[in-house]
Amino acid sequence: MTQKILILQGDGIGPEIVAEAVKVLHWLVGEGLDIEFDIGLIGGSAYDASGHPLPEETLQQARAADAVLLGAVGGPQYESLERSLRPEQGLLGLRSELKLFSNLRPAILYPQLAEASTLKPEVVAGLDIMIVRELTGGIYFGQPRGVRTLENGEKEGFNTLVYRESEIERIGRSAFEIARQRGKRLCSVDKANVLEVTELWRQVMTRLGAEYPDVELSHMYVDNAAMQLVREPKQFDVMVTGNMFGDILSDAAAMLTGSIGMLPSASLDANGKGMYEPIHGSAPDIAGQGIANPLATILSVAMMLRYSLCEAGCAGRVEAAVGKVLDRGLRTPDIATEGQATVNTADMGDAVVDALAEEN
Repeated sequence: MTQKILILQGDGIGPEIVAEAVKVLHWLVGEGLDIEFDIGLIGGSAYDASGHPLPEETLQQARAADAVLLGAVGGPQYESLERSLRPEQGLLGLRSELKLFSNLRPAILYPQLAEASTLKPEVVAGLDIMIVRELTGGIYFGQPRGVRTLENGEKEGFNTLVYRESEIERIGRSAFEIARQRGKRLCSVDKANVLEVTELWRQVMTRLGAEYPDVELSHMYVDNAAMQLVREPKQFDVMVTGNMFGDILSDAAAMLTGSIGMLPSASLDANGKGMYEPIHGSAPDIAGQGIANPLATILSVAMMLRYSLCEAGCAGRVEAAVGKVLDRGLRTPDIATEGQATVNTADMGDAVVDALAEEN
């Protein structure tokens, strides 16, 4: 049965990195992968074309697709727009409308890149963490929110951090199931000593833990978790946390691997349908220069093949091809050590395809 993938290039370096990921998909199609492509607009490019960062047409395309591959959104030219029209609102809206509540963010250090990390190699060598971030609730979506003027004329900004028990249980089960497939260790990150909403979070996670006796559950305050990621990151296997904490911790974990340009992500609904994207942003400062690293996007394709398209074999082939390319010393500027030669975005994509072709 043919499966449909919606391609959303987005803004900044989005079109460049997505183009290389699509090269990989086209090669797999030539090897028998039964998929077809649809193309849509999101973010700033969608606003430029239609006046809205998430056009209804794109939303309908996403609902009809089996998976979505996204580049990145945003750019300085859109910062003066009212908040509801900014590119990031298109991304948040798509996550919400598709009910993509479970965000998987692996932080894996390829051994070839140990020297590219800012931490000592012995601290990060062998790093393999999965951060499970709740994606459709919490302070990013809570109401009420806004900026108001007080009686004395002073302005006050406010946001609401709220989680329902059912939302916590849903992401908790997702994390426990993932931990079962890995090292059977799950660390739940909260701020239960200060925030009542995360006190509830801890209570629900503890209750769920009784249903997963084969998984070792621990709890950690978010400030300590941030410190421990830098001090001793390999103590973690799977981490689960709320939307804002997960956003921050996963970016911190990304830099342990040498570059945020290496890390993919998956955002899944209850049925395994997902949106796949690199965790880095649109990087408008380097857009059009051909120096962006496409490997995070290519590895996002591997996650898509594994989690939504049920093509674990193809996923493994893509991941192995990326490893081969790194073994051969090919580097984009973000993962190159001092004095090391670099390749451009397109050459890196071509090298991954070449590595795939060598398997035949």
